[in-house]
Amino acid sequence: MPPPGGGGPRGSRFLTEEEKANKPKVTGALLRRVFSYILPYKKQLLLVLLCIVVSTVCSIFPSILTGSIVDVLAGKADGLPGWIGSGIPALIRLILLSLGLLLVSNLIGVAESYLNSWIAQHISFDMRNQMYRHLQKMSQRFFTSVSQGDIITRMTSDISGVESVVSGTFTSILSNLITLVVALVAMFQKNWVLALVGIAVVPLFVLPTRLAGRTRWKLASKAQECNDEVNGILNETLSVSGQLLVKLFGREKDEYARYEDSNGRMMKLNIRERMAGRWFFVVLSTFSSIGPMLLYLVGGLLMFRYGNTDLTVGDITVLVALLGRMYGPVNSLLNIQVDWIRSMAMFTRIFEYFDMPAEIEDRPDARELKNARGEVAFEHVNFSYDPERPILRDISFELKAGHSVAIVGPSGSGKSTIVNLIPRLWDVGSGTVRFDGYDVRDLTLHSLRDEIGVVTQETYLFNGTIRENLRYAREDATEEDMIAACRKANIWDFISSQPEGLDSEVGNRGLKLSGGEKQRISIARVLLKDPALLIFDEATSALDSISEAAIQEAIDPLISERTSILIAHRLSTILAADEILVVRDGEIVERGQHRDLVHAGGTYQELYETQFSKALET
Repeated sequence: MPPPGGGGPRGSRFLTEEEKANKPKVTGALLRRVFSYILPYKKQLLLVLLCIVVSTVCSIFPSILTGSIVDVLAGKADGLPGWIGSGIPALIRLILLSLGLLLVSNLIGVAESYLNSWIAQHISFDMRNQMYRHLQKMSQRFFTSVSQGDIITRMTSDISGVESVVSGTFTSILSNLITLVVALVAMFQKNWVLALVGIAVVPLFVLPTRLAGRTRWKLASKAQECNDEVNGILNETLSVSGQLLVKLFGREKDEYARYEDSNGRMMKLNIRERMAGRWFFVVLSTFSSIGPMLLYLVGGLLMFRYGNTDLTVGDITVLVALLGRMYGPVNSLLNIQVDWIRSMAMFTRIFEYFDMPAEIEDRPDARELKNARGEVAFEHVNFSYDPERPILRDISFELKAGHSVAIVGPSGSGKSTIVNLIPRLWDVGSGTVRFDGYDVRDLTLHSLRDEIGVVTQETYLFNGTIRENLRYAREDATEEDMIAACRKANIWDFISSQPEGLDSEVGNRGLKLSGGEKQRISIARVLLKDPALLIFDEATSALDSISEAAIQEAIDPLISERTSILIAHRLSTILAADEILVVRDGEIVERGQHRDLVHAGGTYQELYETQFSKALET
């Protein structure tokens, strides 16, 4: 059995040490921001409130009517309204009234659940849309510095948690408060002495419940830690690579001993937790019986010893029933602090993302780029991901329309960073990147990126057909357009040989295709976009020689057709460029053509002797 209030430490009715340490600071600004998502649905919320009030009152009245039923059975119906009557007719009327009220309460409860779900889902819908729109505006810096798991958690788990806050926490507080108020009013209306006795008894039930629950929660937390440890051992030692490592080093006995120790500790903790649960139910059943017994005792004394003729057996029955209705709400309201802190922490995590500024966005006066030629100019560009570690230093070069430039250099020298600055995946630290004479920051992002086609080293294809992946570049592309692009990318022969042709599935991330096939489809996709500038970023570096040759056949004619930037390690590609830029440690250290650089005794000659010449030989 899980701890009271949840299926584990995180879902429990108690805060973990981590949650205590990271309690959010609840301010007026935070509350206003939270309620800004709820206020658009204030009319629906008022309906929910009305439903809760009516449903709660209707659900409590049958308990009150139970007393009248008992009095009718005892032949004491003097205090009942005249229309109820006496005897069997009165009994039938009271039973039918009780059933009717319960039915009304349940029907209204259904309506309240629907409204709650409607409000929660709409708020979640609004927040998800806002989060997705905001994340799409974030720069490459954000996606390279924040883990993907954290992004997905904020988008899914955290925002889904908001649904439970709206549909559960808020309405639960209202429902419990109304239940307590109605029950207390009804109890005092019957007999103030017994009402006070009932109030005094409630802590005797609630406090042991919380103490037992806390004990179980602590044991469950330790058991969960052991379970995580056991799962960690299983994941490490029973995976393909893990079990191979264990066998090769002969550590089977050691790993078994480690697993046996963790498994034994988990077993003992689980036994202790379940026994704590048994004691919990013993305490719970004992104390839950004390309240009714005390009410019967005090009620009997008032009736028999002190001659309270106004008090009936039915009244005492009503008070006992109402006392039972109070236990749950009181216990829930005692946990308001836990629910409140978790709710505010959830909203705070979501708002942290909303408050992250979009580093790269259109300026208010940004202009649309039209009739692009693809000319690029870097003017004294400096860039760094971290102010302490500069990546590019004083980069300056010019690429005319219809020409091509090859950027070469050792790994980590800043080649990819240079080309990423052109479509504004990053913004320069200082200096200017120009496209067709305009500072790229003065152009709208959409019109700028629409004229730049990038073929990256790691090809990404969506799980779908080849046709769907190609049309990602241009939705209105015709069959003829796609075939022409595929022919230019040297991939049409492969596609036409497939039974489904363009409708062949590529699999998740294109896993049904080879690396060369994926890369050529990505080239076709870029060509379908028909950009003014083509950028090939190490497009063949991770491929075998046959795939590399096929892609090279596709790239070579493209270079002569339009403005191109090539980051490459293949000599034939470099030789096809009009100019070669040699980058080292974030600086352009050499520039020129192959014949001028190969014997200059610099970085290019070193690269030629260690990489390019070998690539040429293969």
